[in-house]
This record gives sequence, structure tokens and C-alpha cells, in this order.
Amino acid sequence: MIFPFNAGEVFKIAITIEDNGRLFYQKAAAKPFPEEIVSLFTHLTDEELAHKAFFQEILKSLPPSETGATVWDPDNELDKYLKLMADQHVFNQAPEAINSLLDKVSTPADAIRLAMGFEKDTIVFFLELQAAAEKYDESREAIGRLVTEERRHMAHLAEMLQRITG
Repeated sequence: MIFPFNAGEVFKIAITIEDNGRLFYQKAAAKPFPEEIVSLFTHLTDEELAHKAFFQEILKSLPPSETGATVWDPDNELDKYLKLMADQHVFNQAPEAINSLLDKVSTPADAIRLAMGFEKDTIVFFLELQAAAEKYDESREAIGRLVTEERRHMAHLAEMLQRITG
């Protein structure tokens, strides 16, 4: 059975994923790659911070019907569950996990491909959450904004991969 997520709950997950993505891109930017690759990862680090702020603003602007609990939760366990879901996503916030993944990356193209896989998974994740959102009118529109932002990341990464691989 799917939890009936509302837009507020989805945006809480999105904010955590953006934090996790920022950490990944920050670590990738610290690798000894050519300046244009470091610049791309630095830009994406900044984008993740901007996305987090954007998502926080959307979360604040949602009506109470989109942010209230969808299940009985007297111990406030849903927030813990939502954080766990985000942390189990490919952008896992454990620094040692990110370092381990990046340690296995030896070329800029490999780092970009890894990042593209993460962004693709993020898009799929958000689309699944959109489908699970309780209120389809306001929630779908708000969650769709998440997907649009993540698609922009994919485009930046794909352009750079094409540039460096020909």
C-alpha cells in the first residue's frame, strides 16, 4: 500500500535530496579534474543550494490542505520516515558513501555519468512521489516543478559529457 503523500511531505523529501546532491557535487568538485569539470560540479553545488531554497519557499507557500498529515502520526514518525526515504535514494548523505563512490571514479566522463544516473533516479523518484501524492491538483503542479529543475541538471551534465567525449 502506498502512503498517500501530499505535496508538503514530498517537498520535505526533495529538500533532503537536494542537501544530499549538494554534498555529492561538492565532493566531486574537489576531485583533481580539469577546470571546466570542476566548474560544472561547483555550479551544480550552487544549483542544489538554490533548489533547496526554492523548494523551501514552495513548501512555505502551500496551503494547509497540502501540508497536513495524511495518516495518524501521534509520535511524528512520518518526518523520520520521509528522511529515511530520501537518505536511501542514490544521493545518500553519508559522506563515506559518497567518498566511496567518487573514489572509484577515475575520469571526468565517469563522474558525469555517475551524476547523470543520480539525476535520472531523482527525476524518476519525484515522478513516483508525484503519482503517490494525495491531492492531484495542487500537488502535481508543485511536484512537477521539482522534475523541471532536475531535468535542467541532466541537460547541463549531458552537454558537458558530449563536449568532453565528442
